[in-house]
Formats: sequence, structure tokens, C-alpha cells
Amino acid sequence: MHSPVPFSLLPDHAAVDPDGMLTVAGVRIDDLVEAFGTPLFVYDEEHLRARCREAVEAFGDGVAYATKAFLCKAMARLAHEEGMHLDVATGGELHTALAADVPAERLVLHGNNKSIRELRMALEFGVGRIVIDSFDEIDRLESLHETHGQIATALLRVTPGVEAHTHEYIATGQDDSKFGFTVSTGVAAKAVERAMASPAINLIGIHAHIGSQVFRLDSFRSAAKVLADFSNPLGLAELSVGGGLGVAYVDGEETLPIPAWGKIVLEACAEAGVTARITAEPGRSIAASAALTVYEVGTVKDLEGIRTYVAVDGGMSDNPRPVLYGSGYETFLPRAVQADRTKAVRVVGKHCESGDVLVREAFVPEDIAVGDLLATPVTGAYGHSMGSNYNKVLRPPVIFVREGEARVVVERETYEDLLLKDLG
Repeated sequence: MHSPVPFSLLPDHAAVDPDGMLTVAGVRIDDLVEAFGTPLFVYDEEHLRARCREAVEAFGDGVAYATKAFLCKAMARLAHEEGMHLDVATGGELHTALAADVPAERLVLHGNNKSIRELRMALEFGVGRIVIDSFDEIDRLESLHETHGQIATALLRVTPGVEAHTHEYIATGQDDSKFGFTVSTGVAAKAVERAMASPAINLIGIHAHIGSQVFRLDSFRSAAKVLADFSNPLGLAELSVGGGLGVAYVDGEETLPIPAWGKIVLEACAEAGVTARITAEPGRSIAASAALTVYEVGTVKDLEGIRTYVAVDGGMSDNPRPVLYGSGYETFLPRAVQADRTKAVRVVGKHCESGDVLVREAFVPEDIAVGDLLATPVTGAYGHSMGSNYNKVLRPPVIFVREGEARVVVERETYEDLLLKDLG
């Protein structure tokens, strides 16, 4: 038997109304579905704003929201309004942030393979920080400088050789990584020397990111020691420790609050003797638990003696994390939030793949039926942003709810949208 879904996994302003229906920020989930259909991403806007404010309070001006976690114009504008810079990793993310009227000087451009076009965009618009990731990127910046005379204000990304104890696909701090310059081999020191000597680069700091979904705080402490030993002698003004703070997805996991994480990081850097101004780039910890995804159950298939499959009207196209990383999620019925979940099922999507599994070992009430709404919490990061049109499925809309009001910030796609670039 599994108890009701833990409220700690739901958005800050989730509640249950007298009829037993889940509400978020005062809005009933079934009313949202009636208005906007399913699947549906529902975000608690004030939850997002609160986490942004916590990050700014923890690290001060310069802390950046990692937009790869979740980005649309409304989210970019929200993070900016709450005092955050924005970390963008591609020209598309840069374009979206600028379209939301975020000043370019408040943007940080990442990427392990930035193109000439992306670097030119950053320089022309006056992006605040470019995080240099390779010698080839230095070549490209110098080529642009020769042509246009622009100087990149930059941080240099280094790999500190710290194992983050997370999934191998989201570990980035170890020596064997596509990101950054390796400290242990001396390559990072050579990169610093070249960047400092380059007329195309104004090097103001060092950047490191050890990975995502990191729960072991000793990983951050180990990285701080390596970064202090490397960066202190350089006398640079800034040190970004990236992001990576883990969040709880299932019952039994515990999310470390952003203020506590910031305190631990700053203390670790101080103990390691870091002299530069410390900043960070939280993303998942801002957005993940702010949202849930709501589906409609279309099929309940009981394979007697084997298992029960519950198929919903979404799947790997709106949440690829279970397929990519084996990520776990909880499930519940919004009409029965407080009910014990006694029935073991496997929640699957509608795609033509046996691997299209949303929740491998899910628990729901015994009376689950076709037509029920089913929700998965903690889908605010890497659901919308990693979504696809596989099988030509329409990507869901994104709804922000706040103080009893709902607004569409990303519309549901239409079949016509699928053909906009198809020239036939």
C-alpha cells in the first residue's frame, strides 16, 4: 500500500477543495482541463517567483536562472522581474530571452560548441558574460574581433575533476567531459593564459558545473577546494559554481532548499579561501516542483497475472526524462489527492515505442478508470523544454496560475502548426 502523494512534491500553493479536487493557486485542476484540455503543464507562478527571490537572496546580483530547465517568454520575464540574470545555452534561448525584453547585459551565454552566428549575436547585442568552453571558441572570438573589433567579457569554464554521483548523462564535472577545460591536466591553465593574452577577450572569471541532480553536498565542497586552488592565484573577480542542486521527484527523497544550498556553497568557498565574488546558476531547483502535468487516462489494460498498464494521452514527447535517465515519478488522481494509492500500475504514453514509459512502478487508487485525470508532479523542469513532436503529437500548452486566475503562456500546438515548415 502507498499513502497519498506527498504534498512536499506539489507546488507551493497546492490544496484540496471541499470536493476533494486538487487546486493550484486557487484554481481547480478539472476546471483547467475543461478550459484547456490535456495533456497540460500547470505552473504555480508564485512558486517560481519565490524560488527566484530565494536565489537572489542567497547569492546576490549576478545569480542566473538556467533557462534550459524551462524557458518561454513569460518565464524569462518572470526571472528578470525577480532580479535574476539568465543563463542561455543556445542562440534560440538567447533569442527568446531578448524577445522577452530581458536586457542583454543580464544574460550569460553557455554552450560547448557555440557557432560563429551565436557568438556574433552575443557580441552584437552586448551579452553580459560569455562562458568560453574550448580553444576553438577562442579562435572564433578572435576571428570576430579581427572583423568587428568587439571584445567578449568572459568566464572560462573548467572541469574540476569532481564526480557528482549522479546519472552519467548529467554529470559534467569529471575530467572525461565534453564541457570545459580540464584542471588536472594543465589544459585549463593554458586556456587562462591564452585568454588573458587575447585582445578579443576580457577574462573576468572562472566557471564550473559538476552536474545535475546532485544531492551529496561533499561534491560541492570538493569542487570549491579545487576551484579555489586554481582560481585564487589568477586574481579574477568572479567565480560561478554553476547549478546542479537536486530536487525530490518521489516519496522518500528530500529537496535541499535554495537558501540552505547557497549557505553551504558560500561557506565551502570561504573555507577553501575563494577570494572572487561567488555566483551560481540554479535551474531545476527554481522550476521543477512548481509544475505538474495533467493527462487523461485513455486505456486501462489488465494483463492478468503480469501487470496493469494505464495509458495516457501524452508520454515521452512531453516528458522524456524516464526514457533518457530512468527517472522516477509519483502519480495520483487529482480527484482523489488524499486517497491511498493501493493499485500498482505502469503508466505509459501513446507513442509507438515499448519504452514510452512515464512511471514504471506507479501507484494509484483502486478505482482508476478510463476518463480519469492523472497527474505527475515535479515536471516543471525538462518537460516542456525537452518536449518533441514525435509521432507528430501536439506539444501541450503551458498554463500559469496565480491568485485564482489562469493564463496561457504557451499555446497548445495545432495540426496546422506541424506543417508550418513542411514545404511538401
